[in-house]
Amino acid sequence: MAIPLQIRAQAAAAQLLFWLPRPVRRLIAGAPLRLDGQELALDAQLLLRLQKLSGASLVNGSVERSRALLEASQHLVNGKRIDPVATRDVAIPSGDTSLDATLYTPAGLPEPSPLLVFFHGGGWVIGSRATHDNAARYLAKHAGVRVLSVEYRLAPECPFPGPMEDALAAFDYAHAKAADLGADPDRIAVGGDSAGGNLSAVVALEATRRGGPAPAFQLLIYPAVDFTTRRRSRELFGEDLFLTDEAMVWFEGHYAPEGVDKADPRMSPLLASDHSGLPPAYIVTAGFDPLRDEGEAYAEKLRAAGVPVAVSRQADLIHGFLNFAGVGTRFREAIAEMAGALRVGLAKQS
Repeated sequence: MAIPLQIRAQAAAAQLLFWLPRPVRRLIAGAPLRLDGQELALDAQLLLRLQKLSGASLVNGSVERSRALLEASQHLVNGKRIDPVATRDVAIPSGDTSLDATLYTPAGLPEPSPLLVFFHGGGWVIGSRATHDNAARYLAKHAGVRVLSVEYRLAPECPFPGPMEDALAAFDYAHAKAADLGADPDRIAVGGDSAGGNLSAVVALEATRRGGPAPAFQLLIYPAVDFTTRRRSRELFGEDLFLTDEAMVWFEGHYAPEGVDKADPRMSPLLASDHSGLPPAYIVTAGFDPLRDEGEAYAEKLRAAGVPVAVSRQADLIHGFLNFAGVGTRFREAIAEMAGALRVGLAKQS
């Protein structure tokens, strides 16, 4: 799809702003923001300042409007398309429906290769393969893996457990069709950001508990893992830091309407009675993120169950940074780190 001229111009202006001399960027961003012993990265604070000046927000009115605005605004922060990465469309059966997916293959990658089954963020309500296209490209190219990015069904049209069932079906498809996808069936990971991190954790849990094929690795990027508890980070960082408490309530209301048991481990994997035997996990949190503490609590739960787990708190960043690679340098540094972790996590064991 061609990017409208106005959007291209806005994207260019936003990116140029991040290349201004540091004193000028600091003047625009304002005094350093310090909370909970952390200082927000200048790149992140400048991005938030631009968001405030433009009046943009993650949730904006109706579901349809919020989806449309996210799709339109992705080009402002995602950056130039990452190549050379080949793509092809894939159809994944899930119950009585079929899910669209995109297979990303970096140039020169031999078969069979590791594969990441990727679930985009967006609170189970907004977001798509398109909004996370460059994120998938980046992980494919820099981790040296194929990436299968899945268009799972969204709430409120398809609330819990629909997206979770789609995610599990996508993993099963990837394992069953590994040869067709150019993948090594023993090196298939699940991963995603925010809501996608939740779905990835649930897939790992459900696949392990039922027996049979299970992911080899989990890449959980600032995941939501517990709908039942308000932790300290939600109180500290729930206003004016991209993902707000108000937005979280809005997302939750659509994904888990009245009558849904929010303690169900398929929604809140932190509350599962047994985490033993789960695949190794790399859990990324952001210091200025309402979800920070529950992601780190999940890491502790896995560690206590004997699961190999590494936690990377990007203490100076905000929720959503996976999609901000097109502005500044600090976001790209954090994304590069998780790509490296994915590469190592799926390295073939001799």
